[in-house]
Amino acid sequence: MQELIGKANVLMEALPWIKRFYGKTIVIKYGGNAMVDEKLKEGFARDIILMKYIGLNPVVVHGGGPQIGKVLDAMKIESHFVQGMRVTDSATMDVVEMVLGGKVNKEIVANINRYGGKAVGITGKDGGLIRARKLEMTAINPETLTPEIIDIGMVGEVEAVDPHIINALEKSNFIPVIAPIGSGLNGETFNINADLVAGKIAGALEAEKLILLTDIEGVKDKEGKLISTIDIQRVPDLINNGTISGGMIPKVNCCVDAVEEGVAKTHIIDGRMEHACLLEIFTDKGIGTAVARYN
Repeated sequence: MQELIGKANVLMEALPWIKRFYGKTIVIKYGGNAMVDEKLKEGFARDIILMKYIGLNPVVVHGGGPQIGKVLDAMKIESHFVQGMRVTDSATMDVVEMVLGGKVNKEIVANINRYGGKAVGITGKDGGLIRARKLEMTAINPETLTPEIIDIGMVGEVEAVDPHIINALEKSNFIPVIAPIGSGLNGETFNINADLVAGKIAGALEAEKLILLTDIEGVKDKEGKLISTIDIQRVPDLINNGTISGGMIPKVNCCVDAVEEGVAKTHIIDGRMEHACLLEIFTDKGIGTAVARYN
């Protein structure tokens, strides 16, 4: 009986959050180990379905770097990286689009539909969702000590988002699952970082939340303790003093940009934890690091 009462208490704790977020859009960047571990994949699909059934509007944006790497290896296409970004020539771009827009996207859609949801898979090319431009990267030439532009191929950044197709899917009670591929003005296809795509889509939708699933607990201080909340005004100082470093910098900056574009609150959470999204949205304490405007 106590176990049943405990379950009822969990539901009661979730009630005010269900009321608060009813009808609101939650953009979730799905990536990392949560996309690999079978138990986590099933749990994620069920979590998304639950959100939809209780009145939230989840929008899923996914990555797929490891899956792309495996297919490139199998096709004997060598991968090169510059500052953590995959150099994407025309042959690599064909594989990226095939894997992200086909294999990975449709697997996520199938998992959600398998457990009773209604998901539709699209890329940023569908319905003119993402207009992209070539990403310009610079590096310091060690000989001249001057910055020079590095060409990393068909890697892009988001220039504009037209959310009409997402709105249409939501009105028809579908769950959008989006691959981070965009179109250029001249019809080019660009591979775009999934975190950045999720942030820009969240901003265009004026989402209530942006959640980035990662393979770490969140942002930690110099003693290794989790920082539960960060005001966006503190971010430059935290980067300058080294608290936020490495791969966490673009994730936090993505959150800051989303908040400045109208997203109420953003979260960086550990996708290796079962039901991570539900724990963040529907519990009093939440998990991970929240980045928002608190002052």
